[in-house]
Order: sequence, then C-alpha cells, then structure tokens
Amino acid sequence: MQLLFIVLLISLVFVSTLALAGGRTATAPGRAILAGGCFWCLEKPFAQQAGVLAVTAGYTGGQSPDPTYEDYAAGGHLEAVEIIFDPQVISYRQLLDIFWRQIDPTDPDGQFADRGRGYSTAIFYHDEEQRRQAEESKRELARQGIFSRPLVTAILPAGPFYPAEEYHQAYYRKNPRHYQAYRIGSGREGFLARIWGRERETNEKDNLRDRLTPLQYHVTQEDGTEPAFNNKYWDNKREGIYVDIVSGEPLFSSKDKYDSGTGWPSFSRPLVPENIVEHHDRRLFQVRTEVRSRRGDSHLGHVFPDGPPPTGLRYCINSAALRFVPKDELAAQGYAEFSDDL
Repeated sequence: MQLLFIVLLISLVFVSTLALAGGRTATAPGRAILAGGCFWCLEKPFAQQAGVLAVTAGYTGGQSPDPTYEDYAAGGHLEAVEIIFDPQVISYRQLLDIFWRQIDPTDPDGQFADRGRGYSTAIFYHDEEQRRQAEESKRELARQGIFSRPLVTAILPAGPFYPAEEYHQAYYRKNPRHYQAYRIGSGREGFLARIWGRERETNEKDNLRDRLTPLQYHVTQEDGTEPAFNNKYWDNKREGIYVDIVSGEPLFSSKDKYDSGTGWPSFSRPLVPENIVEHHDRRLFQVRTEVRSRRGDSHLGHVFPDGPPPTGLRYCINSAALRFVPKDELAAQGYAEFSDDL
C-alpha cells in the first residue's frame, strides 16, 4: 500500500511538471516589427516597457539581402525595430498603442526631419491575428479624430529582418546626450508633446512605476529622501561614474566623491554641470537648493556651501536617484568619453 502511494505521488509530480512545461510552451515570446522613422527613437519607448524582453534596431521591407546603413534605402528597406515580448505581461495591441504615440502616421514621405521612403512608417505583421489587430488599431486611431489628415502608415506582411550595425543598438543609452538632442532637433519631441500632451506624461509616469523600485520612484518623482547610512552608495569607493536612474544622463564622478559623514553620497562638483538643474526649496521651514537632473527631471538631493576645496560645495545626493557605472564598464555602456577622467 505504501509503495502504491509513492508511485502515485511520483506520477502526480511528473504530470504536474509536464503541465508546467506545456504552459511555458504555450506562452512563448511574441515578435513585433514596427517602422517609425529613425530607429534610434523607437528603441527606448519599447525597451522601458515591462514585458519587453529585447528591442533590436534594423532594416526590413526591401529586396536587397544583408542591407547596411549605407545602402538599406536603395534596397527598398525601412528603418525598423524588432521587439521580443512576453504576451503574458504586455500584449501586441499594447505595443501598437505605444507605437502610434511615437510617430506621425499622416506623413507619407518620412518622419519629421528625416525624409525619404526609408523613414516611412509601417507595421509588419507575422500572422493573421497580428494583421487583424493592426487594422483594428489603425481604424480606432482614425475614429478618435486626433489627426486632421488621413493615416498613411502601411500594414504589411513581415519579411526578413536584418539587425543594424552594433553602434545603432541601444543608441539612447550609449549616446544619451546626442540621442536627446536629436529627438528635439528633428521635431519629433515637440510634435508628440503637442499631439498627446498630458496623456503622454501620465503614461511615462506609469512606465516609471513599473521600471523603478518604490523607493527610487518616491525619491525621483515625489521628491523623497532615503535613510542616511542605509542606502546603496553612501560608502561606495569604486572608480566609476554615477548616472540618473531614470534618464541615464551622467551626473557625478567617483573622483569627486568624498565622505561627508552625513550617510548619503556626497560630491564636490558635478561631472557634467549642464545636466544639473538647481531650484530653491522652501520646504521644512528653510531655504535650500534642490538639485534635479535636466533631462530626467529627477529629484536628486540638495547642494550645500560646506564642502571641501576647491569648490566648497557638497552635493548631497540620494543613492536611489543614481545608477553606478564601474570604470571597466564605461565603454560597454556608452560612457567611454569619461574613461580618461578617472
């Protein structure tokens, strides 16, 4: 009887294992290919979404094999991104909703400052269900009456997707200053702000809630303060730089970090002064100088006039607002320009 019970128990475990394996197979990662002009500008909005596993910049839609940045347009290809995602976390329809909010779907000749067919917008579907959802999503956008001109974004069957050169991948992270300047200078940023306004800001806040820890969100978005002597970097002595946890913009260097005795990371000066914005803070019945990041608009901490020479300043910063990039990883993470300064 005891032997029979053991056999039954083993059988149940085996069946349960098979069921779990089957569940994983049934929820295999999904794949989406979307073209929206410069592929640099499509990577970040998708990469920061919960459930997105990978985003690759590349070329698709043409006839020539193995296109490069120099010849993809001549071969009929468009700049696009391939998105690998977990359907249990984010749906294909949600990806389409994000896509519409990154482009001008009424422009038949390119996107913003980038002209030519290679910068056209398109949704490349992999199966009938993706085609149906793409068509439905486009019709719904047209019904909303947001745009005064017809929507011209093409919905096409997916063909071969060719990854772009390595320097194009995650460009927003490797070259954050140039990436942001390009988004603004091309006209994309201003257009999207005019069209989507407050809804876009709300969506970005929701994305940050998914991407940041509760403490990181509280500090950067709600002007919070973390506990002294109980935070990630207050006693970090490694060589490297500190970047904004939200935007990735470089803020401080280990060479300017010192032990202030306060229990928070303290720096005598910023690494890139133009990335720091100061505001008068009159909370807590005193006037202090708040420090925020320029692009991320993250609350970082405060600056005080009691620091060491030669600046005499103490930038008292929350660890939760920072991400540390070690010296030996600067090049790999797109911050090679700061290697020689450490």
